[in-house]
Amino acid sequence: MRGPAAFIRGIRRPEAFHGHGVRRGFFEGWYVKLVDPVQQARWALIPGVFRGRDGEDVTDEAFVQVLDGATGRSWYHRYAATDFVASDRGFDVRVGPNHFGTSGIRLDLPDLRGEVEFASGFDPWPVTWRRPGIMGPYAWVPLMECYHGVVSFGHDLRGALDVEGTRQDFTGGRGYIEKDWGRAFPAGYVWMHSNHLAGAPEASLVASVAIIPWLRSSFRGFIVGLRLGRRLHSWATYNGSKERSLSIDDSHVRWSLEGPSGVLELSAERVRGGLLHAPIRTRMHERVEETLDATLGVRLTDPSGQVVLDTTATSAGLEVHGDLERLLAVGTR
Repeated sequence: MRGPAAFIRGIRRPEAFHGHGVRRGFFEGWYVKLVDPVQQARWALIPGVFRGRDGEDVTDEAFVQVLDGATGRSWYHRYAATDFVASDRGFDVRVGPNHFGTSGIRLDLPDLRGEVEFASGFDPWPVTWRRPGIMGPYAWVPLMECYHGVVSFGHDLRGALDVEGTRQDFTGGRGYIEKDWGRAFPAGYVWMHSNHLAGAPEASLVASVAIIPWLRSSFRGFIVGLRLGRRLHSWATYNGSKERSLSIDDSHVRWSLEGPSGVLELSAERVRGGLLHAPIRTRMHERVEETLDATLGVRLTDPSGQVVLDTTATSAGLEVHGDLERLLAVGTR
């Protein structure tokens, strides 16, 4: 069990490992996205660990998940839990021979090998005592089902990967890193991300809405961050923002929010992707379809009515999963 000092340190360092001392009912994974300069090669790499029990069976394991965004193919590389080593002081994760850290990644997987450096510094969601990262004050609430962190809205890449004998060069491309940890993924959620917004080369968007268990009930919680240059615009359950509308059908997700930065309108075109494993309470379970080929419409109107941004985002990650009827029906806080 984690002590108070470790809990506080974890809140202050969302990019670090939070599982030291936690033996059962825990997962943690880092989502590392790589896109080459012309957006032809798009990869998501997810190192992580799961600790659980299903009846009498211990279901501990480490893993590196891989999604090829250009083809939709995905792989789940399973390792012994003892092959997982991570720091609780910063972003430094090893799974078997694979290493992920602040300087870059080194991969030694079947049919996927090489090194890609992070050629510029990370751009994390700011961490303060009042709002420690993307979770805001909810980061201080113990026993949340799932916690979230943005390690870097965007950074430059340098290096190449060998993919089944073919070299893919990421030099001059862009990267993105976020992460999740806790007991399980939400029962229903939508997540989207892109840092390839036309006409806004330094922009990055991450947005999610999910069913959040709360005491003996639940609510629909949302977090959206739009980085424009050095300014971070945010819409969240905890900062007075409100949803104007949310609709989900077989082809699109349409979402409108209003907050301190004005009105944000998002439209995501749903396309088929690859299957990734996600944690339930007893084991990792293959159930989540994710794409790196979505297209997002992004429009921001400031409180004075001026359109600040009206663009299209490409090479976008999109997950729409779980009990969507309940997600749409449950109330917001």
